[in-house]
Amino acid sequence: MSKADHIPVDTKQSVFSSQAIGEYVRTFVTVIIIVFVVRTFLFESFVIPSGSMIPTLQVGDYIWVSKYTYGYSRYSFPFSMNLFSGRLWEAKPHRGDVVVFRFTKDTSINYIKRVIGVPGDHVQMIKGHLYLNGQIVPCVNPHNYIAYDENHVSLTGKVCTEELPSNDGGKIVKHEILKLTDRGAWNNTPEYVVPPGYYFMMGDNRDDSADSRFMGDDPKDLGFVPFENLVGKAQRIFFSVRDDHLNWQVWHWVTEIRWSRLLQSI
Repeated sequence: MSKADHIPVDTKQSVFSSQAIGEYVRTFVTVIIIVFVVRTFLFESFVIPSGSMIPTLQVGDYIWVSKYTYGYSRYSFPFSMNLFSGRLWEAKPHRGDVVVFRFTKDTSINYIKRVIGVPGDHVQMIKGHLYLNGQIVPCVNPHNYIAYDENHVSLTGKVCTEELPSNDGGKIVKHEILKLTDRGAWNNTPEYVVPPGYYFMMGDNRDDSADSRFMGDDPKDLGFVPFENLVGKAQRIFFSVRDDHLNWQVWHWVTEIRWSRLLQSI
């Protein structure tokens, strides 16, 4: 074979290519592992699909939920793997916490509500007013408010600042709620006593929320929520977008972002 017939092989380039592929694979696997660990043990993201937590959370809010705040149950893990019962490294929720949990009648569904009653609490609605342990919960500075739910239906009512007493001797928990009416069975309830190991949850949109006030056998009734069902505490809004236009109308995407809600604490 002549020198002209000899085709040199760039072994350096071949080795480099195989190394590059290996690095890509390792990087991809590392990212997957990091995402899995963060999502399982630290934070998980959720999008708000309904108006039951208006005005605190709007339809289209994207939130971070801390998985470690209350410890870990089977619902902390992907596919709700039934590895153990109860919670590991448990820490109890406080009144006023906004919590993501699994629906009591179908644990494949995530709900988000506010903790109103802790074990031993007496909770009742009388003529649209919340009573806790026999005392009316103040709701101050009412003012007119208009919002829109997931069906783009107008919700016209009054927003006021509810002052929930802390269950650990701390500061009063202040948050806004929306009231549309003082009528209806959900505004005039029996007195509920929260049993050990359970929590009483309510939406901040008090007249458009399927929550613990509904205790029947209907598949939509929530009832008391077991501590085990809690997934985590809602911490922060990291993105928020309205849904006023069709998805293919890309020229509206930027204008539909609620810039003022980005990185807002919950």
